Amino acid sequence: MKVSRYASSRQKSCQQCSSSKSKCDRKQERCTRCTQRGLPCVYPRSNPPEATTCEGIFRDDTSSISASRSDASFPSPNSDLSVNAERVNLALPQHTTDTQPDAGPVTSSVSSIALPEFRLPRYPGPSAPGEVPEMPDVLKFSNLNLICPINADDINNRWLNPYIPDIDQAIKEYPPAVTRFIHSVLKSYAAVAARGRAIPLFVHPTQMNTPGSHLATCLSLARVSENPLPGSEDATAVVIQREMENIAQDHESYDDMLLLAAFQAYLVYIMILFFRLSQGPNPFFRNAMMTLQELACSSARGGLVCAADATHTRPSWEEWIVAEAKRRTLYAMYLFDSVLSAHENLPTFFGTELRGLPAPSNKSLWQAGSRSDWEKEYNIFLAEWIEKSLAIDELWPISPELGYADIARRRRRVDQWLENIDEFGTMIFAVTECTHGG
Repeated sequence: MKVSRYASSRQKSCQQCSSSKSKCDRKQERCTRCTQRGLPCVYPRSNPPEATTCEGIFRDDTSSISASRSDASFPSPNSDLSVNAERVNLALPQHTTDTQPDAGPVTSSVSSIALPEFRLPRYPGPSAPGEVPEMPDVLKFSNLNLICPINADDINNRWLNPYIPDIDQAIKEYPPAVTRFIHSVLKSYAAVAARGRAIPLFVHPTQMNTPGSHLATCLSLARVSENPLPGSEDATAVVIQREMENIAQDHESYDDMLLLAAFQAYLVYIMILFFRLSQGPNPFFRNAMMTLQELACSSARGGLVCAADATHTRPSWEEWIVAEAKRRTLYAMYLFDSVLSAHENLPTFFGTELRGLPAPSNKSLWQAGSRSDWEKEYNIFLAEWIEKSLAIDELWPISPELGYADIARRRRRVDQWLENIDEFGTMIFAVTECTHGG
């Protein structure tokens, strides 16, 4: 007769399910829960009586603790990244960099709010059974060779435009339909963060692996705005505003990567307050926009384009990720500023200080899942764009000084750019085309 593997053990769950106190279906090879989460599935083995010593007991306890820690840690880039926080403390006093899965209930003046699971996009895995998975790329976001070709101080002072007119600034009058379109798109960015379905299109997936980044905290805290309990909206807003104050106070000590994450997190927070918690417009938002523009200015000083662009050569993947994410976040901020100004009956001005910056890059580059894929796509990009890439101001109104040949050339470049852009680029084109008509 076959001896059961549970003959000398009362534990019938695998180590992972037992440690997390979850139900285990006890499949022979790997249980369903471990298979879905990509976790090692180990069943307790029966030990002969003489091996049941104090040393063995402590060794088993250590194995259980290790398994528990493995279950609570973030998976590698080749697996689903999920944050399974069950509760959030609405009295959160300050920024924390650790997200604790399966956190227990906490005390608060406001009832705890259950959070949905947040999953990031998966990196491509092996395509055939038995294929050895590709090792994840190691990204080093240090010593990046970036430059800032614009005057970043103009971004910091943008909030002054409605109050102190500048002769170089021109008022941009969005048609009502375009304003509604921008409002709907940015509202969707706040929604995907609140629902935990994805990350906003101005955040690159690789940024989520940056230690100490505000983004992990932001995308966890954002979920408290999804179906808040009746009467708790204001308390939820206070928590988010407190986190925004922490970012504003500490940002001068951040390096370039942490500063970019702080800029992006602050933008997500303010959009959630506006679109999800109906907190504006009010004086807080104007002060928050001043802080947001200060963060944008500080981040821009660290560089908005790769130095390699000047010589039409390929930069490093890390340099390109940071430069592209900065510009996308900057463009999203300018669009949100337009929505907020419209609600406050303030004029909106052209972002002439951004003239010359590249338009959003193509989806093949932005969505590349590995360094080798990105380098292959960038080589194609260099071959197709012998001249410099499309600039954001090439989507703006055509100057009367341009001749027929220049206008035709510009339209060809825009058509070429449109061939392979993602949703973010499509949104930018829709706004500019419907406003200016190129």
